Amino acid sequence: MDADAKKTSLRMIPYGIYILTADDGKGNVGAATVNWVTQASFAPPLVVVGVKADSGAHTVVKGTGKFTLNMLGKDGKGAAFGFFKPAKLEDGKLNGHGFRTGANGCAILDIAIAAVECTVKDVLELGDHSVVVAEVTEAHLMKAPEGRADAAILEMKDLGDAVYYGG
Repeated sequence: MDADAKKTSLRMIPYGIYILTADDGKGNVGAATVNWVTQASFAPPLVVVGVKADSGAHTVVKGTGKFTLNMLGKDGKGAAFGFFKPAKLEDGKLNGHGFRTGANGCAILDIAIAAVECTVKDVLELGDHSVVVAEVTEAHLMKAPEGRADAAILEMKDLGDAVYYGG
């Protein structure tokens, strides 16, 4: 396989930018910027998320079976970059961002324009990322989008010409 063609071709898939948060209620918090996300079913409402297998977020999600997916708006670039590093809960903030706790015990970030709380239904571990299939159990809309809902989300291309993931 031509490695350059593979990389460029796979980078043509459009990616939204989200922050996944997880909490086991015992002091172990996971959070990470994720972009391999899609809805997989209407009934029940299912999402699929790619989570880096060696990350703290993966450990907490797999251990608890729950997480929240925080949707970032176009003004969420700083938060996206802030969650490229491991989760740190300090002074009531997660990686420097305010939050409230959802019904599932996971953080709903103040910077998010929407969030869905999820319960894990299955984890497929095949590569360097696990595919997590989860049912949406709660949904929160903090900022109603103007126009199309999918146009409101921060996308990989909004992070700049030097930021890529995948390929």
